[in-house]
Amino acid sequence: MAFLDGVLVLDLSSVGPAARASRWLADYGADIVKVAPVPSMSGAQIVPPPHAYSGGRGTRRVCIDLKSPAGRDVFLRLAARADVVIESFRPGVVGRLGIGFDDVRNVNQRIVYCSTSGYGQTGDRSQWAGHDLNYLAVSGYLAMSEPAAGGKPPLPGTTVADSTGGGLHAVTAILAALFARSGSGEGAYLDVAVVEGMLAVMALQVDDFLATGKDPAPATSPLGGRFACYDVYASADGGWLSVAAIEHRFWVNLCQALELDQWCDKQYDEGSQDAIRADLTRVFASRSRDAWVALLAAADTCVAPVLTVAEAAGDEAIAARGMVAVAQHPRIGEIRQLAPGFAGAARRTRYDLPDAERSDIDDVLDAHGFTDDERASLREMGAVA
Repeated sequence: MAFLDGVLVLDLSSVGPAARASRWLADYGADIVKVAPVPSMSGAQIVPPPHAYSGGRGTRRVCIDLKSPAGRDVFLRLAARADVVIESFRPGVVGRLGIGFDDVRNVNQRIVYCSTSGYGQTGDRSQWAGHDLNYLAVSGYLAMSEPAAGGKPPLPGTTVADSTGGGLHAVTAILAALFARSGSGEGAYLDVAVVEGMLAVMALQVDDFLATGKDPAPATSPLGGRFACYDVYASADGGWLSVAAIEHRFWVNLCQALELDQWCDKQYDEGSQDAIRADLTRVFASRSRDAWVALLAAADTCVAPVLTVAEAAGDEAIAARGMVAVAQHPRIGEIRQLAPGFAGAARRTRYDLPDAERSDIDDVLDAHGFTDDERASLREMGAVA
């Protein structure tokens, strides 16, 4: 049995941290029902590509006009049987719509209600618009990244804040609340602020400042470019190698393999770092990336290749772990996609994906006790589709 088998989640998001959270909950077996606007309001939400968010694997979709009284009542009837609600509107919106935590709790005391936003539901920044880059900026993440020319903080290669500060933050909070509910019978309200999740990710640096009063600069932390044993080096063919030989024994193994024994006892000597880095740069530039990997990766040196996305997705070691699956989409046909990546989520080799342009409203309403006449009436007034 999947860990979250029988857990019903109503997801009001289309993209971003909340959508990532429901995606991962689905991989653990939760029944995800995406609540989208009715077609006449289709411009209200961003529609991601059909393959995005694992192609909606394991989710159903309904269209409800939440601005209408009838649509609001439909949502509350669904919420009365739900375990989790996830929303990502601007703070205050769900309350004005009559579908906020208090509204849902009135019909379901066991509900775990998760609101995701950039800066939280309260405070001076709560109404700020923002995206991933903004949250990385205000959490200190960008300032701690190695700067580009002119000191410009680099643009990250992926949406770190949406994934970790938001999506995983929400999943962790939801699972904790569900666990607590199993004993108390009471639900919970979760104010998931992406910035606060990113501050938690940045805890080593932030706690260091709070304890010492010293504001760390980029490339000065032990794992941020300060030492040559933890860096990235170019190879002869234009590839790159990551070196993370933090422990002394791994560092000694690396120095001996590279015939740089003179640096074995100078790993953390501040005055030697430029010279060590110069020697590592020179030696690594003498062979191809893959030649170095063949020599060093399995030799307890903490060396690994810097792979492109295409290389990572096609990596034999990844495939051997069952991380790539085949999925059948009703409109675009067969595609490859990542299988569930987190521990404990069952991995399959094949999946059937839903059509995001199709509504499962009849099935969902029927399962929640709506009669044929009620469904017909709701459709006629445009409250559902």
